[in-house]
Amino acid sequence: MKVTINKLEDWQEVTDQIIPQLKHHIFLLKGNLGAGKTTFTQFLLKNLGSEDEVNSPTYSIVNEYNTPKGKIYHFDLYRLKNIEEAYDIGIEEYLDNAFLCIIEWPEVYEDELYGLNYHTMSINNNGESREITFD
Repeated sequence: MKVTINKLEDWQEVTDQIIPQLKHHIFLLKGNLGAGKTTFTQFLLKNLGSEDEVNSPTYSIVNEYNTPKGKIYHFDLYRLKNIEEAYDIGIEEYLDNAFLCIIEWPEVYEDELYGLNYHTMSINNNGESREITFD
């Protein structure tokens, strides 16, 4: 799936298209700083029935949200320097006990997902619009 985002309201269309395609509980979210990863997550969680306030987990590394279907964990691995730091925060336990894990900046952990099924969404901010790819 490829979509272009030109305004804030377009995130709703992206969310509407992605939710029916969610088949795996791991969701990798890639994009440069300010691309809209957390904005997308806000729309996604609202549409999954969460009433929690969604914030970037940049400093906390992981935020927990409630939905009618179960817990969603939202990670930001940007500040992690190596795979050991991901293990130190207990990432495997989160992955094992979540309805959905959304992982921003997943590169430090991505090799560990070998053999697992997951979704990947990339957001490319070109200054005037955002190009979204999802698989």
